[in-house]
Amino acid sequence: MAGGSSSPSPPPAPLQVRCAGCRGVLAVAPGMTEFICPKCQMAQRLPPQLMPKPPSSSPPTSSAPALPAPPQARRRASHTSQAQGVDPTKIQLTCVRCQAVLNVPHGLANFRCPQCGVDLAVDVSKLHNFLTATTNGAPPAPGSGVTPPSSIPTPVLPTAEVPEEINEVAVDVEREEDEGGTVGETFTDYRPPKLSLGLPHPDPVVETSSLSAVQPPEPTYELNIMDELDKTKTLSCLQIETLVYACQRHLHHLPTGDRAGFFVGDGAGVGKGRTIAGLIWENWQQGRHKAVWVSVGSDLKYDARRDLDDVGAKCVQVHPLNKLPYSKLDSKAIGIKNGVIFVTYSSLIASSERGRSRLQQLVQWCGHEFDGLLVFDECHKAKNLIPDAGSQPTRTGKAVLEIQEKLPEARVVYCSATGASEPRNLGYMVRLGLWGDGTSFQDFPQFLGALEKGGVGALELVAMDMKARGMYVCRTLSYKGADFDIVEAPLEERMMNMYGKAAEFWAELRLELLSAGELSGEEKGTSNQIWRLYWASHQRFFRHMCMSAKVPAVVKLAKEALAENKCVVIGLQSTGEARTEEAVTKYGVEMEDFVSGPRELLLKLVEENYPLPPKPDSFQQGEEKLAEIQRKRHSAPDISFKGRFRKVAKMEDVSDDDSGDYSPSESSDHESSSSDEEFHMCQICNSEEEKSLLLNCSGCSLRVHPRCLTPPWTGMLTDDWSCYSCKKAEGQEQEHDANVADFSKRYDTAVERKLKILDVIRSLDLPNNPLDDIIDQLGGPDKVAEITGRRGMLIRASDGKGVVYQARNAKEVSMEMINMHEKQQFMDDKKLIAIISEAGSAGVSLHADRRAKNQRRRVHVTLELPWSADRAIQQFGRTHRSNQTSAPQYRLLFTNLGGEKRFASIVAKRLESLGALTQGDRRAGPSLSAFNYDSNYGKKALTMVYKGIMEQDSFPVVPPSCSDNQASIQEFITKAKIALVSVGIIRDSIVCNGKDAGKLSGRIVDSDMHDVARFLNRLLGLAPDIQNRLFDLFTSILDVVLHNARREGQLDSGIVDIKAKNVEMKEPPKTVHIDSLSGASTVLFTFTIDRGVTWESAKAMLDGRENDSAGSSNDGFYESKREWMGRRHFTLALEGSTEGTYKIVRPAIGEALREMPLTELKSKYRKVSSIDKVSKGWQDEYDVSSKQCMHGSKCKVGSYCTVGRRLQEFNILGGLILPVWGTIEKALAKQVYQNHKRVRVVRLETTNDNQRIVGLFIPNAAVESVLTGLQWVQDVKD
Repeated sequence: MAGGSSSPSPPPAPLQVRCAGCRGVLAVAPGMTEFICPKCQMAQRLPPQLMPKPPSSSPPTSSAPALPAPPQARRRASHTSQAQGVDPTKIQLTCVRCQAVLNVPHGLANFRCPQCGVDLAVDVSKLHNFLTATTNGAPPAPGSGVTPPSSIPTPVLPTAEVPEEINEVAVDVEREEDEGGTVGETFTDYRPPKLSLGLPHPDPVVETSSLSAVQPPEPTYELNIMDELDKTKTLSCLQIETLVYACQRHLHHLPTGDRAGFFVGDGAGVGKGRTIAGLIWENWQQGRHKAVWVSVGSDLKYDARRDLDDVGAKCVQVHPLNKLPYSKLDSKAIGIKNGVIFVTYSSLIASSERGRSRLQQLVQWCGHEFDGLLVFDECHKAKNLIPDAGSQPTRTGKAVLEIQEKLPEARVVYCSATGASEPRNLGYMVRLGLWGDGTSFQDFPQFLGALEKGGVGALELVAMDMKARGMYVCRTLSYKGADFDIVEAPLEERMMNMYGKAAEFWAELRLELLSAGELSGEEKGTSNQIWRLYWASHQRFFRHMCMSAKVPAVVKLAKEALAENKCVVIGLQSTGEARTEEAVTKYGVEMEDFVSGPRELLLKLVEENYPLPPKPDSFQQGEEKLAEIQRKRHSAPDISFKGRFRKVAKMEDVSDDDSGDYSPSESSDHESSSSDEEFHMCQICNSEEEKSLLLNCSGCSLRVHPRCLTPPWTGMLTDDWSCYSCKKAEGQEQEHDANVADFSKRYDTAVERKLKILDVIRSLDLPNNPLDDIIDQLGGPDKVAEITGRRGMLIRASDGKGVVYQARNAKEVSMEMINMHEKQQFMDDKKLIAIISEAGSAGVSLHADRRAKNQRRRVHVTLELPWSADRAIQQFGRTHRSNQTSAPQYRLLFTNLGGEKRFASIVAKRLESLGALTQGDRRAGPSLSAFNYDSNYGKKALTMVYKGIMEQDSFPVVPPSCSDNQASIQEFITKAKIALVSVGIIRDSIVCNGKDAGKLSGRIVDSDMHDVARFLNRLLGLAPDIQNRLFDLFTSILDVVLHNARREGQLDSGIVDIKAKNVEMKEPPKTVHIDSLSGASTVLFTFTIDRGVTWESAKAMLDGRENDSAGSSNDGFYESKREWMGRRHFTLALEGSTEGTYKIVRPAIGEALREMPLTELKSKYRKVSSIDKVSKGWQDEYDVSSKQCMHGSKCKVGSYCTVGRRLQEFNILGGLILPVWGTIEKALAKQVYQNHKRVRVVRLETTNDNQRIVGLFIPNAAVESVLTGLQWVQDVKD
């Protein structure tokens, strides 16, 4: 149009587009390319065909109006709808397929485009460069993997809707807050909170901070034996407290009608045995003169007798059940009317030849009305009542449950330091009343489901709940003074070579067994059995190798400890007795050297399971059958008739001499033209025919018409004709002979190969049995006390040549008492080294007892970590007990082989949940969490490892020992594939042709993709180099997975400590629920917290660093490089715990949990030297943060947002939680904010009166919903 006369063009009409989410029609303002649907809140972008053309790069000649939208998009436009613009709290990235701009939350690594459905991944390493480039207006670096900004038109938004800038600092703060608070003191010193009876415990005893925040119910029970205890002072205040609460609990009945039970969860060495004796004595004084004490070993009956004597119950008899006959215990023959029946768990499931069981015997003795004590000491033995999917409950677990069902009035006490190492092991504790009638959980599976869904935090609440309801105590000896060190024992060169050759041999053996299995034609069931044995032996073999690799380190540690005037306890699990006894049977009691466990294991595997073809002898039976068939065929019936008519209806066996001369009937119409002519019957059609017209088989004498055969015979009738069956049999016989010869050859070849393999095994350089090796290197049996379950041992011969097998016990000591004798030798300072196994050391005390002669400090070395955490805790408890002069030093030995950490992984997993469940805090156990790989995060990381190796996806990290170039990564992938093929992870492997020529391909079955246990097991069978590289790759990827989970707020961190400068209770607590059985209540606490740091405090922190000369040149105040709403953020950076990282202190939230790397600090902030500038900025931020969050006044979450808010209102639901668990879960599930949906257990301490509260965090937005769910009435009084 020309200038002056032209009329002004109408404003462009809004575009109408369909929402990619809810499919509704939206009107998008002209020029706007990105928007959020007001209905479904989906952030999206105009489709490519509706995008305005980018401005031309040539210089404009005149001012051109903005391009209107295409006409087809303007049809039927009737109204304007304001779009909401881009979500400023997220990163805008372009979909590679549909080019839609997506709002991606910070930290999200993988997602799906909501518009076209394609799976996308963020390249984190390149994202930072892209964001920096786009922020500074520069084009992104090539290869950033993100569409350049020029191809993403800047959204032209109406002036009234200027988008909120992305507050980078707010994003950091939100991540830090989601990670949880700093870890506080795990333990607090313990004194009974509501009882002041008895003397203090002889050793420092502690309780976890979480449990100490929970108060038990008021004690109401008065002990009958209290006066006696005051005089004798045999029980401490802790033990008396246990007696009071257990007896008080036993007065109640559960809604099911059964008497309520009690759980003593005190740690090893606190004195549970004497506590049980006290309970028995108290019940005896109340007239209950029968008790059942179930424990792990018959030796412990001596300890039971000692403990009863100590508390004054000398009149109470202890009867070991395993020494008694199976008849009635109260019969005249046995005559046990009262006292304590001491029974082991193995006796509990025993039965006589006549079918009478010990359990029936006990129930009969007790009687159905029995209301005495039923004590399950070391009750973790019954833990597998509810096993993992696919396995069966143990007989012990079922017996423990059955005796409780048959004695409903019994006063049950569960007693163990490790009674519930994971939630499913609570299954036998039916008398605690945590599930069933009158609870929130209908049955145990529902209870288990809720706990597993709630994560570690939920487990921590169970322990706290049990204490609050008066059914549980759990104190532990202070580990103050005890050292836990993880010692890496690197493989010596000889062991490295030995290990590498063993790994190669196992790979070759696998191929050999595969080949032999194919040749032998073994059945599928047999094949599966062989491979189960193969992999089980594979795991045991390399576990032996790992143990042997640590022997030099153990010997060195032991000698160092002895030189420092200490004594040594060495813990292991397997003694190698089975292999030793097999070797003694084969080679005799005198041998050249100690038995090599790995070699004997390999020999046994190959000797007993190498697939061989059937022996040629087995075909003899087949030959005999064939000869019998031939004999029968040759004696087949030969029926002949003279005359025209049959006289015999049935076929008879006749001899050649009387061939059936029958006279023809007189009434015959036809007579034979020649009376000498013979007629024979066709044995197919049963009609008579002249002999000359029938075929006669020379083999089986079959006579048939030529036409009756199938196919009909068309050849000449000869005397040496053979029927088809005989011809076939003759061929079979020849073929059979050939087969027998072939099988004989194959059998001989297979036997020869098997013998060669056995020779190779015998020639392998393999280590000796570690137990015998250590004893020998540390001076032999005269210097080392062995407390294990084995009966015999190999010792060096007196002349130093060879070894001799002998029984462990000397003439004067019985085999039953040998472990007690050896223990006494150690405690009497006669032997300074003790080696213990689980089988021999249950309940044994080896601590530096004040009453023992040997009071040297114990150095406890774990040569072999137990399979489970509860066993690890039990082993640690042998040397850390009450009344000791010094706490032990623990040395946990690992090799530098990645795969060996598999065993630590299992234990760490149990230790983590054990600390959570039995002590209310998963940090309570000795820390091995760095080795916990078998978790959901571990499974996710493993899947990423496998996908990277199979080239289905790229690795999120550069593999170890690889540079960033593709060639080195490809070389690693090839080596990794070969390694995984050799240990059976990659199956059906083939070498490709064509464009992928030379590449190895195969498949990993779905079940293996996330099986961390199998991966770590099989990893052990690889050569050390590739084993460690694969393991390092797995752990690196696991770190990335954990980091992402933490950033997304999904990491289950258990109890979170809330730290603040000022924490005060805002209003009196509100009681929202009361438990009818215990009277314990659920309480809602509301606090106000101030997290800020004033300018004066921040300045003083920096000045203190500078005055101590402890700081770094990078310490100081910084301001953010980016402005936000016209302001910059200020922070104080002080050098952190490791070089190159810095503690960050902010005006609004104080010290951040995460230390920031120097590179990140300098990329986001710049140092400020002007004190006036920092002072003003710091004070402004401090003041503003008291009223609003970091997102500013336009925050989408509104007043409920707490990100960077200095003053907050904080709600905790404390006290009893389990009864209201379901209600809380439902209320939280309704929350909009993702972080508010999680069940989070928090802990805080008020700053004005030091009151500690632990409970569930209830967001402000959820309080009303929770209270409504609990049907709370405003008028309920405290």
